[in-house]
Amino acid sequence: MIQILGLGNILLQDEGFGVHFIRWFSEAYRLPENVTATDGGTLGYMLLDILGGCEEAIIIDVIKLNDRPGSIYRFTREEMEIHMPPPTSAHEVKFADVICKLEMMGEEPPMVFLCIVPEKYSEMNLEMSPVMTAAFPKMAELLIAEIARHGLRVEKTGHA
Repeated sequence: MIQILGLGNILLQDEGFGVHFIRWFSEAYRLPENVTATDGGTLGYMLLDILGGCEEAIIIDVIKLNDRPGSIYRFTREEMEIHMPPPTSAHEVKFADVICKLEMMGEEPPMVFLCIVPEKYSEMNLEMSPVMTAAFPKMAELLIAEIARHGLRVEKTGHA
């Protein structure tokens, strides 16, 4: 099974891109049976059950780089490592901590990261910047291409 995981905190504007995108994508497209899209939000260690044992994980998230907001990047797990903070403690769980635990348990799947540079992410606001919602179709193209690498097809539902 391929697990698509949208990460982020929707309370912090563009930081919630992964969650907003997964919700939009799930309405706009129908995935093959062996592909699952999940709103990972800020689930922390609950993601261990979701990711453990899947064949591959495709992670949708923001990445804070010095680049134009809305710029999209694709990283392998190894490439992404340089952009992730070091693991922290059980009191503050970041996705790097989840990966570390999966690795320790021997259940870390191959991962691809599709990341977007946010415009605003430090103020409390449920609305994303227009540049982020405008990037949904481009992110969808990249996600569909990742799924196609496995010989699988995604269908439009007509709801987008």
